[in-house]
Amino acid sequence: MPTISWEQAVQWLRDKPDQQELVRACYFDDPLIDAADRFWQSVEWKSSAALLPPSKGRALDLGAGRGISSYALARDGWRVSALEPDPSALVGAGAIRALAQESGLPIEVVSEYSEKLPFPDNSFDLVNCRQVLHHARDLPQTCREIFRVLKPGGRMVATREHVISKRDDLQAFLDAHPLHHLYGGENALLLDEYVSAISGAGLVLKQVLAPFDSPINYSPMTEAQWVAYCTRPLAAVIGERATAGIFSRDHALGSALIALLARLVNWRNHSPGRLYSFVAEKSVDG
Repeated sequence: MPTISWEQAVQWLRDKPDQQELVRACYFDDPLIDAADRFWQSVEWKSSAALLPPSKGRALDLGAGRGISSYALARDGWRVSALEPDPSALVGAGAIRALAQESGLPIEVVSEYSEKLPFPDNSFDLVNCRQVLHHARDLPQTCREIFRVLKPGGRMVATREHVISKRDDLQAFLDAHPLHHLYGGENALLLDEYVSAISGAGLVLKQVLAPFDSPINYSPMTEAQWVAYCTRPLAAVIGERATAGIFSRDHALGSALIALLARLVNWRNHSPGRLYSFVAEKSVDG
C-alpha cells in the first residue's frame, strides 16, 4: 500500500542515480529555474504554445505542479494564475512561489482544487492543463468549472492525459508507473470519458491529438526517434534503406507518408496510459 506523499515519491526518484534521465524528462531536476527554462525552450512547449489563443491575456494554469507551465506562459506574455493544492516546496505551491520570486515573473499562486475554482465567472482567456485532468477527483465537475471561469471565446488546452482502451487496462498502467506504487496517485481514463466530460460541460471540442500526432504527446522522444518508430511498419516490408530513400528523395512525399504512418501507429497503439491532448473552447455565446 502507498505510504508516502507525492513530494516524497519524487524525492525518492531524484535520489536514484539510475533514474536521472527520467528525472530530467519530467523536469524534476534542480535548479528549478533551469528546468523551467528548459521546458520553455522544449519542442513540447513550442508545440503547445501553437495551440494557445493568439492574443495573450489572462491564463489559469490548472494543477500547476512545480510551475514549469506557469513559467512558460508568463515568459510568453500571459498574466498567470497558478492553481496548485499541494503546498510542497519541491513539487507544489511552494516551488511555484520560489520560481516566481527567482524569475521575477508575475505568477499568482492559488491553493485550491479544480472542482471548486476560487475565481469569478468569465475570468480567463485560457485554461492550461498539463497532465492534470486524469488526476481530477471529479472530472465532469472540473470541466464545468473550467467552462465557468473561461471568458466567452476562451480556450482550454489539456495536454498529456493518460488514456486506456478498456477499464481492465488500468491496473497494467498503474503497475508500470515508476511512482504509483509509492504514493498511489496515478490514474488513466477512457478516451470517451475525457470527451464526454469536456463536451458535457458545454465546451466545444476543437481538436484531439493522439499519441503520435504531436511532440506534445510523444516527448521526450525526439523527432528522429518518432520518425524511426512510425516508419518501422514500412521498413519491415520494403527495408530500412528503401524507406530512408523515400524521405531523402522527396521531402513532400516523405512528410505526407510519415503523417499517414503516424495515423496508422496511433490506430494500432493500445498501450495502457498512452498520452492524448485536447483543445476546446467556450462559445462566444457563453
